[in-house]
Amino acid sequence: MTATTPTTAPAAAGTEPPARVPQHVAIIMDGNGRWAEQRGLPRIAGHREGARRVRGTVQACSDAGVKALTLYSFSSENWKRPPEEVDALMELARHHLQLERQMMLANNIRFRRIGRRDGMHPAVLAEFDRTEDETGTCTGMTLCLAMNYGSRQEILDGVRTLAQRVRRGELDPAAIDEHAISGVLGTHGLPDPDLLIRTAGERRLSNFLLWQISYAELWVTDVLWPEFREPELASALADFARRRRTYGGLGAGKA
Repeated sequence: MTATTPTTAPAAAGTEPPARVPQHVAIIMDGNGRWAEQRGLPRIAGHREGARRVRGTVQACSDAGVKALTLYSFSSENWKRPPEEVDALMELARHHLQLERQMMLANNIRFRRIGRRDGMHPAVLAEFDRTEDETGTCTGMTLCLAMNYGSRQEILDGVRTLAQRVRRGELDPAAIDEHAISGVLGTHGLPDPDLLIRTAGERRLSNFLLWQISYAELWVTDVLWPEFREPELASALADFARRRRTYGGLGAGKA
């Protein structure tokens, strides 16, 4: 997979060189339920608080010069949760898309959803589609919301798409390479994530962007998602800027 070079923030004359900024940040937003339980609140209260935290992170990433931000909102495995919690999560997604659409437009942020449509509530899908349509001409940061998403399912769907093209005679199997596979995934057209952040201290990938994060830097914090603020994001970005990235080689640079 082709490695991408992080962008740098502009620097004024006479100042220190700017820090390297990841082109694409992916976040597993974990800990909403634990945050609520620690306070004797129902789990949905934690999800509501977590949803309110998204705006600050989106704004901060956009201001920092990040080109794409992907947030893991609802996994394909989350359907196993109690129906009332699933319904509340769907309603939260619909409500916050309505609230944040103008913020995205005002900040030139393009919205994109990744994940299967099957099983999603029609009202939620309608808000996703409307938001994608209305922000489609924005040229700033791309915000991807992974909803009803699972990386294995995404790869499976992509392989089936390629197989159908081969069957129709549109694609030579010998021509299938990494670029072809990347092109049938939900994140097609975006750089692969440079930085993967996970909150709440868990150290697993949870079926998230498995193809795309082959060379992502991992940053885990014990902070629960509802308590994740701009200082935590700044720490993650600063840690990324200090890391030496060689993509399997022996390069001397950090990027």
